[in-house]
Amino acid sequence: MSLTALFDASFTGRADREGLEYTDAGGASQTLTFGDVDARANRMAHELAARGIARGERLCVHVANRVEFIDLFLACTRLGVVFVPINVLYRERELAHIIADSDPKAVVVDDIPDARYPAGVPRWPVADLAAAARQQPATRPAAGVDDKTPAVIIYTSGTTGTAKGAVLTHGSVAANARTLASAWRITDADRYLAVLPLFHVHGLANGVCSWLLSGCRMRLVERFDHKTIAAEFRDFRPTLFFGVPTIYARLLDTSVVSGADARAIAQQMRLFVSGSAPLSALTFNDFRTRFGHAILERYGMSEALMITSNPHDGERRPGSVGPPLPGVQVRLEGEDSAPHALGHIGEVQVRSPALFAGYWRNETATKAAFTADGWFHTGDLGTRHDDGCLELVGRNHDLIISGGFNIYPREIEDVLLQHRGVREAVVVGARDVLKGEVPIAYVVADASFDAASASAMLRASLASFKIPRAFIRMDALPRNALGKIQKHLLPPWQP
Repeated sequence: MSLTALFDASFTGRADREGLEYTDAGGASQTLTFGDVDARANRMAHELAARGIARGERLCVHVANRVEFIDLFLACTRLGVVFVPINVLYRERELAHIIADSDPKAVVVDDIPDARYPAGVPRWPVADLAAAARQQPATRPAAGVDDKTPAVIIYTSGTTGTAKGAVLTHGSVAANARTLASAWRITDADRYLAVLPLFHVHGLANGVCSWLLSGCRMRLVERFDHKTIAAEFRDFRPTLFFGVPTIYARLLDTSVVSGADARAIAQQMRLFVSGSAPLSALTFNDFRTRFGHAILERYGMSEALMITSNPHDGERRPGSVGPPLPGVQVRLEGEDSAPHALGHIGEVQVRSPALFAGYWRNETATKAAFTADGWFHTGDLGTRHDDGCLELVGRNHDLIISGGFNIYPREIEDVLLQHRGVREAVVVGARDVLKGEVPIAYVVADASFDAASASAMLRASLASFKIPRAFIRMDALPRNALGKIQKHLLPPWQP
């Protein structure tokens, strides 16, 4: 099923129902019906077509959470254009690679400070695009897309740090949305407060697509802000909320959410969902004590979308990411077709209707991502409980997850080695109460090395969340006989 067909019930059956709240560029609150959302998407599709973009071509979108992001996503799905969202924190180095690799017709740009785009690719300011779209007809374009049509390319990095584009089809995104709406009991009676970035699958494939499928009411905010989140809860009175562990840690702060607000939130909310990074048992238990809700933790990734989930009805255990979602198969490397052996730890491997179609223009990486019998390598290590629930115990690569964002050390190391005086560098993740993990850099450098200038150099070409929290000088990095750095022998970082 195409995404256009999947969402059509909301657009045709709920055309007069208010479905989306947002704040416009001028700071005014706006409310759209599903009919309005439908018409905006059609007008944007006609404007994109008028600019010459055709089915199968890519459109990069480097835009913060705003209503035009949704217009563009829906317009692309209706035209068969491949939507390529880009993290708004990415800067010159990351932008250059993604834009060169995806080879887009154009890049839709926002007013993002310090964003530098490669020459030779048209840039369409989002405000200008939206203004032009308002002059287009609201009729639905006919592109003839189906479940196999590529819908979105999400860029995710491997252990080498080279970003790869995971191609999600209409069918894979639709399968994920149907599964979540059913498993998490999302209906048109819900009120979804959307604070997650839409460039990520958590905010887009889970949040936006569940909203459009269910026909619930959504309030879109630009980003999670601890200074205003309590007011958002008071004013909108949501029943549904998706967050990352960093957000839930913030909500526990009494200076962010007062006792009175916490009690009101507890009464109005139906479901809190957490993902994109491990949720600590401490946060889970403290949140349940303060808000009276057990956060539903789930497990997914860009290439597979959602894989497992704690139950909507039943026990949600801290440390467990639950059993496989309906239609999803999970095995641990080393298991055979017989019932799993308790206590066995292996790489989590997946089969699912939501799996990606492959990496964009990268047959080698696509082939390496799957086993000979067609299971997807997640790269995560897990074990099973006696009830079949999955527990993640680590990763078989060096990925750092900080506040829900993926950080690949090799990319930081490559840039850091360009700094004057740095001879060797290794970046590892260190535990952090708020963000889960933060990057720490260990460097072997001469006397000219200065941490402040190294940080400034990194900030010029990398996203802010990738900047090491600390730079630790060493005379030599610990290595084994083969020259491989023994990261477990690095001295621990003390904040």
